[in-house]
Amino acid sequence: MSSILEKTEHFVSELFDKELPNSCMYHNYDHTKRVFKSTKEIIDSLNISNEDKEVLLLTALLHDTGYSKSSLNHEEHSVEIAKDFLARQNVSKDIIDKVSKQIMATKMEHKPIDLMEEIIRDADASHFAKDYYGETSELLRREFKLNNIKDLDTSEWLKANIDLFQNKHHYYTDYAKDNWGPKKEENLTKMLEEQTRIKKQKKKEKEKEKLKKLYKEESPEKGIQTLFRVTLRNHLKLSDIADTKANILLSVNAIIISLALSNLIPKLDNPSNQYLIYPTLIFLIFSIASIILSVLATRPNVTSGEFTRKEIEEKKVNLLFFGNFHKMPLEEYKWAMSELMDDKDYIYDTMIKDLYFLGKVLHKKYKILRITYTVFMIGIVSSVVSFVIAFNTLQ
Repeated sequence: MSSILEKTEHFVSELFDKELPNSCMYHNYDHTKRVFKSTKEIIDSLNISNEDKEVLLLTALLHDTGYSKSSLNHEEHSVEIAKDFLARQNVSKDIIDKVSKQIMATKMEHKPIDLMEEIIRDADASHFAKDYYGETSELLRREFKLNNIKDLDTSEWLKANIDLFQNKHHYYTDYAKDNWGPKKEENLTKMLEEQTRIKKQKKKEKEKEKLKKLYKEESPEKGIQTLFRVTLRNHLKLSDIADTKANILLSVNAIIISLALSNLIPKLDNPSNQYLIYPTLIFLIFSIASIILSVLATRPNVTSGEFTRKEIEEKKVNLLFFGNFHKMPLEEYKWAMSELMDDKDYIYDTMIKDLYFLGKVLHKKYKILRITYTVFMIGIVSSVVSFVIAFNTLQ
């Protein structure tokens, strides 16, 4: 290697080490060494002048130095850096101009016009024909993303690379065509196979989503099931609360009557206690009324317990309520339940009816309970007032 090449290699290595951004994951010193090696491979197979060889090798070393300044217009920046460095090394203007021209030939959209440009373009794309093409390609994708040049996912990047291989790139020199062309086609085949695999996978995922959506549409939705379950649980809780309230009133009034019978009524035989008769009667009447209403609030209402086949066929019977089937033979009930389970609309209709009539029962219970509590309050107040009036009258 000539002295100028050694100096250039050292210069580029230091420049990249100190000034190249970490975002340049592909365009770095490893890529430069790869292009330098590939350029040497091609020129060793050709009969060109030593000066042209040196120009091409200098171009290979300097062509991406512009990335140390910016990823945009990096070829122009590379030319500036190359001119400045080579001029300081007393390289002739003719060689500097040739190197600058070769660097500009590495632009993707540039079409080579002579052998030297073809050589540097083939060397710059030599990784297309390497076993590690997938790894270097991924590094370039990440670099583009980090530098806000392109932001493509792996599928989009694969598509872009296939398009590049098939429609936008081809090797120019005979050496590259013979030695790198077959491997490039092999890499293209791998990418096409990967693209087919991804398409099949996406198709399966779409079909899976479609089936999932179809299943959701055709089967009872969880939301509907949850709606019925929660509403039924709330109805049962409210029914338990109503029964508890009625039992409390029943117990309280039973205790009150027991106390009245054991303490007040025996004293009424005494003529001096006759002023207590009316207050005691008011007290007992309202207590008895509260007891009766409490019993009415909790009294079960059982229907006939029978149904006909016609009623099942017309979907008029709520088979979820025991009062509609408790007198029916087991076989008839099993038949009716089979009819119910075979018809989704009948199932929902039955559940809706069950909730509706539970609601009607709850309304009746709470209406009677409200009246019971009102009667109880009026009775307590009236009894207290009547006892006060009776005592005052006596005095």
